[in-house]
Order: sequence, then structure tokens, then C-alpha cells
Amino acid sequence: MTTDKKYEITVSTRTTYVAEQSDVERSRYVFAYTITLKNTGTVAAQLISRHWIITDANNQSQEVRGPGVVGEQPTLRPEQSFEYTSGTALATPVGTMRGTYQMVGDDGLQFDAPIPEFTLSIPRVLH
Repeated sequence: MTTDKKYEITVSTRTTYVAEQSDVERSRYVFAYTITLKNTGTVAAQLISRHWIITDANNQSQEVRGPGVVGEQPTLRPEQSFEYTSGTALATPVGTMRGTYQMVGDDGLQFDAPIPEFTLSIPRVLH
């Protein structure tokens, strides 16, 4: 019996504070994030849409939904990866992002790929 998962997308993240686009005096902190999606399942799948929950240090949340990512709806074959970079602005120097990608397998099954929560932080704020 196999323990392989047919529908599994692994999501990893890297973040960067973008000082040159931020305006601390106006409480605008801009962050870039790079996402790598890897199909660790056994069925090819296409990313159809995304759902983000972005929360600042004041516990103010915004939800973002939309088709694809950075104008693309990539299809990932098993073991294939896709990487993109995007950004967001917060009213505080620290916040979090989490969410899901809505995927559809080559066999027509729709499933969600969870995006684990990650932290956005200006340098030297968090230890």
C-alpha cells in the first residue's frame, strides 16, 4: 500500500522588507514575499486562484482573493516547482500572512493547498 498523496502542494516562503517603498512617518511598511510551490503529489495540478489573510500588529486583517498569481495560473506536474514574488503593505512594522491556493488536478478534482502562516517584519524588530 502506498502512502503517497495524490494531491499535495508544498508551499515555502521568503520575505523582505522594502525600505525604499515604505513610509514610516505615514505608517506604511512594504514587504516583498517570494513563494515557491512544489507539487509533491502524484497528479499534475493547476493553480486557479488564491485567498490571503493579511494581519497587522494591531490585529487588523484584510482578505485578498483573485485568479492565479502575478497574472499566471501555472500547472505543476509532480515534482515540478513554480516561484513568484509579490508584495503587500502594512500599517505596522510587523504582521502575518496565511491563506490557500485553489487548485484543480488533471483528473478534475478541486483541492486547496494551504499557505502556512509567515511573518512580515522590518529588520531588528523581532528576535
